Amino acid sequence: MTSKTELESVVIRLAGDSGDGMQLMGSQFVATTAKLGNDFATFPDYPAEIRAPVGTTFGVSAYQVNLGSVSITTAGDEPHVLVAFNPAALKVNLAIIAKGATILLNSDAFSSRNLTKAGYTEDPRTSGELDGYNVVEADIGRLTLEAVKELGLSKSDGGRCKNLWALGLLLWMFDRDIKMVSEWVSNKFAKKEVIRDANLAALQAGHIYGEASEISAYVTPIAVKAATFPPGEYRSIMGAEALALGLAAAAEKADRKMMFCGYPITPASALLHRLSQLGELGVGTFQAEDEIAAVCSAIGAAFGGAIGVTASSGPGIALKAEAIGLAVNTELPLIIVNAQRGGPSTGLPTKTEQSDLYQAVYGRNGDTPIPVVATRSPGDCFYVAIEAVRIALRHMTPVIILTDGYLQNAAEPWEIPDVDAIEPIATNDAPARDEDVERQQQAFTRNPDTGGRPWISPGTLDLMHRVGGIEKDIVTGHISYDGENHSAMSDLRANKVKSVADFIPLQELEMGETKGRLLVIGWGSTYGPIYQAVKAVRETGADVSYVHLTYIQPFCKNLGDIINGFDQVMVPEMNMGQLNTLLKDRFSIDPISVTQVTGQPFRISNLKKKITAALKAMQPGEAA
Repeated sequence: MTSKTELESVVIRLAGDSGDGMQLMGSQFVATTAKLGNDFATFPDYPAEIRAPVGTTFGVSAYQVNLGSVSITTAGDEPHVLVAFNPAALKVNLAIIAKGATILLNSDAFSSRNLTKAGYTEDPRTSGELDGYNVVEADIGRLTLEAVKELGLSKSDGGRCKNLWALGLLLWMFDRDIKMVSEWVSNKFAKKEVIRDANLAALQAGHIYGEASEISAYVTPIAVKAATFPPGEYRSIMGAEALALGLAAAAEKADRKMMFCGYPITPASALLHRLSQLGELGVGTFQAEDEIAAVCSAIGAAFGGAIGVTASSGPGIALKAEAIGLAVNTELPLIIVNAQRGGPSTGLPTKTEQSDLYQAVYGRNGDTPIPVVATRSPGDCFYVAIEAVRIALRHMTPVIILTDGYLQNAAEPWEIPDVDAIEPIATNDAPARDEDVERQQQAFTRNPDTGGRPWISPGTLDLMHRVGGIEKDIVTGHISYDGENHSAMSDLRANKVKSVADFIPLQELEMGETKGRLLVIGWGSTYGPIYQAVKAVRETGADVSYVHLTYIQPFCKNLGDIINGFDQVMVPEMNMGQLNTLLKDRFSIDPISVTQVTGQPFRISNLKKKITAALKAMQPGEAA
């Protein structure tokens, strides 16, 4: 019997050309991971180029997964296993691989031509560059063609199966059978028998190769026990899918139709793709000709009585800004999803960043405050979507949901919620007609606690009214150019957003005491690495606590009290210090700003160093 190495957790990174099928290979490996009950987190990392020249570093696509029997909140810092399909994949990823890691190389791709295209002057296999790693080579391309040659495929078509061959070997390396992937292949290519049989042959050949070849002398199968989860039914979910399901659930809870209007842009397009599959849940989708048409259509849907939703990334949100102001002025519920990416301009389309916080809070003409909420993990997207709709309908205002490229595409185990347990979402329904009040005035009789006006659909008998972008009278809703009225309306719009804080829960600490030396404040997708970093530092006995924000505008009512209980505050974020600025402005503090704009998530190890250094620099009982 083959011996096994048991690990609590392991990080695997698959890398190759964009056309090599890394994302498919990774997603199917994760499917087996979920089935076996491991906790996991994933990070698809792909280039912006649609099809970069084959074999170049520009076209390297990667998929990273961290799996374990312990709590997993990030895709991991340093991979312990790298599968590199060509020299370019090795060159791009070698710097982030842990020393002593196992590197599986597709050796038949290491030709002199491919080495040159990747920027190598020497073959790294013989230059000493790979010293200190457990390097295993396999002629993946040649062995794949041998596995499928009896099916009569061309060399090109047969070569496309090499990701399944490598997946078979990877499944052997992690002590898994191929049954689940075989079933997926059989269903996926049920109508293409030759393609189905070729992929199944490649998958089986890779798995057999692990056991029967000399590779078993260098690689011991790795076993990772199932994690312990609270009782419940779980599935793997990506952020975009969770967001789509959350929006659909919110529409159900509000007993309203939902209309999504969008224009394709990376990485926000995934939401349109997911929502377009939920028509049976009463979700409508519309792909507009541009960003402005998309947001205006969503506003039209809200005016018509449906929950209007639009989504984009930073460049598209900039184009939507004027129309978002229209939604504020007309006091209509609109959900705006910003899937942030690297900027400015078109920036880094497929990389992750948190640099649109200023845009969300401040980025419109005039004084145009809008509630802003942020998602922290793929599964959390479901609940934040529901909360955003709840706020929008309660206060009759647009709401911005901040997510990002990492969360849109990352996956994690998710406990399927009991939808019946989710509280219904109240709407400001049209009131009964009061003959003693002017119809236009009655349409703008606002709830004194929420500032929300009635949601009156066009055609509602005896409650005809008009809305638009020009300032309106605060009482009657008629067009008004009066200065004092404009000031009163500006106050009303600001107070409407401030009143959100009266309805949201108080801020809770993720970890640590309510008073102490250092408080780390995070938001968005930084949750995973900050959580693990603070946990590791606290295990040394250090005095550090952690708060993670969902509500950005307004902040929870007690956030200031929590902050005042600490000598110093640290704010890690994937931008140049935007939340740091907001906290300075709101609470008159001077936090330690930890910033990163590499297009990649934070590393736990780097945050641990920053937290430890900050604590060391502080004298007991004094601010740094």
